[in-house]
Amino acid sequence: MSTMIPIREPAAAASAGPSWRAFLELGFRPLYLAGASWALVSVLIWIFVPHWAGGELAGLPWHAHEMLWGFVATIAIGFLLTAGANWTGITPLAGPPLGALLALWAAARVGYLLPQPSALWAAAAAEFLFFAIAAAAMGRAVWRSRNRRNYVVPFLMLGLGLTHLLYIAWLDDWTVALRGFHAGLLVMALIALLVARRVIPFFAMRAVQGLQIPMHDRSASWQQWAAGVAVAALLAGWGWLQAAALALAGVISLWQVISWRPAAVRARPILWILYLGYAGLGVGLITSAAQAAGVAMPSALPVHLVAMAGFSLLIIGMLTRTALGHLGRGLVLDASMVASYWLVVAAVVLRLMALAPSAASGWLLQAAALAWAAAFATYLWRFVPWMIRPRPDRPPPPPR
Repeated sequence: MSTMIPIREPAAAASAGPSWRAFLELGFRPLYLAGASWALVSVLIWIFVPHWAGGELAGLPWHAHEMLWGFVATIAIGFLLTAGANWTGITPLAGPPLGALLALWAAARVGYLLPQPSALWAAAAAEFLFFAIAAAAMGRAVWRSRNRRNYVVPFLMLGLGLTHLLYIAWLDDWTVALRGFHAGLLVMALIALLVARRVIPFFAMRAVQGLQIPMHDRSASWQQWAAGVAVAALLAGWGWLQAAALALAGVISLWQVISWRPAAVRARPILWILYLGYAGLGVGLITSAAQAAGVAMPSALPVHLVAMAGFSLLIIGMLTRTALGHLGRGLVLDASMVASYWLVVAAVVLRLMALAPSAASGWLLQAAALAWAAAFATYLWRFVPWMIRPRPDRPPPPPR
């Protein structure tokens, strides 16, 4: 079992007050906090006061949209804007432009709750601009640095915005709108596979002395092509091709995670949560393949496996691991961070159990929502004070 120690604030950090300049230094600071806050609030609204989401985008369409684009994709954009600075040596967005990006995100969240049709389209436009501006900033950084390895990343970021527009445009026919939702889900899966396959073995080999595991660059190419084909096949209505491509991407994911020697990281929560999320994403893709092939199952099962067992476990792990690193703090988890991991795991298990019709389904759903909210409240309690202050290992920047 890993040792958990209390994290003591360095003296410099304790004396440094909140700073807008620090808060808008890199994309992860505002967007991790925004996404985590909305994950907490939107689920509580959906489960306990659904009438609060009474805008033009209401009910299940609102919940599906906000969990994918308002939460998961927001965290992804925050990570990519931050990683982009490391990949290219150029910070894609910082300062007032990053603040403007956050304002677009917030405007979209408010607009979807308002009952006027004009508010829906204003929110949809703000949402698209959020993704388009982030994609353009990333594209500028990778192009100026000639970072060919990441040329595809801005297009994937833009893909999140385009699938969002398809979803909103097709809302009049829920069956068709679901195609836009699933397209967005698969674009997000492609991003998650791309990022997680790179960082998980890198993190593991740095953390576990003597551990040598493969990066799987070659299989990653097959995996990414398969996920891309699945998106195209979904939009074209070619179910057999979609099923085959999803199955291939999922099987490769499980093969990769097994080859990464999961037993070697079982005592390190900061690693096993990422392994578990990557495996959950693989299982979700295989289950989605079975659904596309016509296998009978609860309609929401593949989505919740991909989004909760996959994305959410990866997210809570990345929210802590990458924030600690970029905040200049030791990669040592305290009890609150490990608790947030277990609470998300509990929320995933309870939500999947609630999919089976039973007298307990309602209680299980509420318990899942409470565990979920507690996880992200715990994360915010620990990280908000750090995210809004300068790094403790750097002197405060001079005033402008």
